Amino acid sequence: MRRNVAGYLPVGLLAILVFILQVVLKTSGKEYFLTQITMSVYYSILIVGLCILMGYAGQISLGHAGFFAMGGYITAVLTTFNLLPYADLPVMKIMDMLGMFSRWQDLYGTDIMSVRPIYAGIFAVLFTIVAAYLIGIPVLKLKGHYLAMATLGFGIIIYRVVLGTPLFGEADGISDVPPFGIIGPLRVSGDMSERVMNYYIAWGLLLIGVLFLINLVNSRVGRALRAIHGAEDAANAMGVDTSGYKLRTFILSAVYAAVAGVFLTHYNGGIGPSEASVMKSVRYVAIVAIGGMANIWGALVMGLGLNFLSLRGYFGSYDDAVFGGILIVIMLFAPEGPLRREFFSRIMGLVRGEKEARG
Repeated sequence: MRRNVAGYLPVGLLAILVFILQVVLKTSGKEYFLTQITMSVYYSILIVGLCILMGYAGQISLGHAGFFAMGGYITAVLTTFNLLPYADLPVMKIMDMLGMFSRWQDLYGTDIMSVRPIYAGIFAVLFTIVAAYLIGIPVLKLKGHYLAMATLGFGIIIYRVVLGTPLFGEADGISDVPPFGIIGPLRVSGDMSERVMNYYIAWGLLLIGVLFLINLVNSRVGRALRAIHGAEDAANAMGVDTSGYKLRTFILSAVYAAVAGVFLTHYNGGIGPSEASVMKSVRYVAIVAIGGMANIWGALVMGLGLNFLSLRGYFGSYDDAVFGGILIVIMLFAPEGPLRREFFSRIMGLVRGEKEARG
């Protein structure tokens, strides 16, 4: 019981910091920072999901940008594509009776019938689950760099599909994606008047996701995943369903990526092919490595910080170069992540050594 309370304490402290940050930004006249912070939070949902796959199940995926784009593009297509010409189909009539469609007019006065965002988001996540299952069955039989290359191939396929398909807008992507209504006045949108509300919605979604992962890590499933990461053959010999656990963890991490893609697409009002690029997947893997493979909080902090700096454009055209430099430094001095006690002990040891040498 005491261990559970200690595990939830950082979540409560983070919630307090989230509120304090919003108040400080408002009083200092820098509330415009909330836009990039909100976007960073959505990207961090993907990162903590990937942290479970890499840090606990020991599986490297270079295709998670594909799952992110899968969620974003599917919800974007379903909420913007005109389904009115197909309204007489039996399936469409049933869906219409269930209230799954919304009707509106575009700028030219054309009548449009599209899927409501909440149903589009659900379908996007379900589609991602099926895709992750079908991909995971053969791919997760591989190990090491073979697994990384296979997932990289999946990411490249998704990128080329969205880049070359007219339905997905090709190089222009999809724009004019409507807001995502949740409950009552709560909705995910990029409207400046709703910036604070969207800030708290994003953080609420992330905190729920982190709480779920904390429970998972501290459960029997988490112990099984650590055993697989430590010695897969030994875990298998002890009766652990290694293939089943790896597949379910792969699907779970894909769901986190798809959810992040759905909400960020509605927040931005669109999505482009850059979200499915291979470099995006590489960055996600690198952020997890920088934060510490089996360190949810380290991955979360690094994801928030680095994504925010990138979105604000502090590094300009040298963004990837600076990111690579940070990765090299962390791997040299803190391969387990900079938020671990051993890192600070090593730094203090170096400082003491320099003082003694000077003395």
